[in-house]
Amino acid sequence: MNITQRKEGVSLKYLVRKAQQGDARAFIELMDNCRQSMYKIARSFFSNEEDIADAIQDTIESCYRSLPDLKQKEYFRTWLIRILINKCKDIVRKNKRECPTESFLEQGEACMDLKNCEFEDLMNSLDEKYRTVLLLYYGEGFKISEIALLLDMEESTVKSRLSRGREKFRRVWTEADGS
Repeated sequence: MNITQRKEGVSLKYLVRKAQQGDARAFIELMDNCRQSMYKIARSFFSNEEDIADAIQDTIESCYRSLPDLKQKEYFRTWLIRILINKCKDIVRKNKRECPTESFLEQGEACMDLKNCEFEDLMNSLDEKYRTVLLLYYGEGFKISEIALLLDMEESTVKSRLSRGREKFRRVWTEADGS
């Protein structure tokens, strides 16, 4: 663990403790620190901005209500991401029940304003189970053991999905590249 990571961990614990004591500014700062991570993870589930916003909003609300019950402050980020993943899965289930034949945006429209449109298209071409594990591991820096806890699966399953996800990504990448 380098100095920056140690410093971030200390300030994170401090913010969690302050937020648990009712400090609204500390809670807002916690959410602000995690905003980009939450967006990326929700984006791995949805291309629809409304669903992304709903998942993040529901996560923040649940986090606010449940924060006093969090016992291990150092696991705040893992705990928050777990809540977000569960909220995303809830929305996916709800959307399947409500409108199974809903027409989705064309891929070009879904990422029109994004700089990494090609990368996003490649990631979106992967199965959600691979996309989520790859994003948590490479995009968010979670360890395999943490991902296993987050997704409630065995570490060996996470390793398999990482390996298969990398292979599928590599295959799609080379096909798209024309190699």
